Amino acid sequence: MHLDPLAIITAFGLIFLAELPDKTMFASLAMGTRMRPLYVWFGTSTAFIVHVAIAVGAGSLLGLLPGWIVKLVSAALFGFGAFMLLRAGGDDEDGEDGAGKTVKGFWPVFSTAFMAVFISEWGDLTQITTANLAATNGTWSTAIGSAAALMSVSALALIAGRFIAKRVPLKTVQRVGGVCMAGLAVWSLVEAFTG
Repeated sequence: MHLDPLAIITAFGLIFLAELPDKTMFASLAMGTRMRPLYVWFGTSTAFIVHVAIAVGAGSLLGLLPGWIVKLVSAALFGFGAFMLLRAGGDDEDGEDGAGKTVKGFWPVFSTAFMAVFISEWGDLTQITTANLAATNGTWSTAIGSAAALMSVSALALIAGRFIAKRVPLKTVQRVGGVCMAGLAVWSLVEAFTG
């Protein structure tokens, strides 16, 4: 098992920026206001780890293809991610799940949080990006960076979500993430045709 610190940091940074303005952050915030935050975090983190494992597995299969094909697919996926983030610009869903009854106890809260994230993250931008990074940057490094980023965003939403929503415009976060992904799309295209 080879770990590349730069690949871990790259995966962390991209996934963190892509997940910040995501509906899952707001769902975590909403669940944290009605349920015990630590239990919610265990549930969301477990769901994220399962999704990272699935995405990394898909990326590993993609990595078996010839290098230039992988780079073209990577460029397309990064381009798609940049388009989605830049297009979404301000269509945030702050009011996600505002009403509902309080859920108590570890297992009910854990399973509610797990299922909410597990279902909502299928085919999500962060899952696609994780698969893409695993194909080009290595399986374990991508898995560690992606899982850490997703778990961090969930913790951030539960601990300081309201502060962030008031102080940092999510539109700005989306734009920064979109520009980063657009840059990676261009980089992947250049590598496909020059490498």
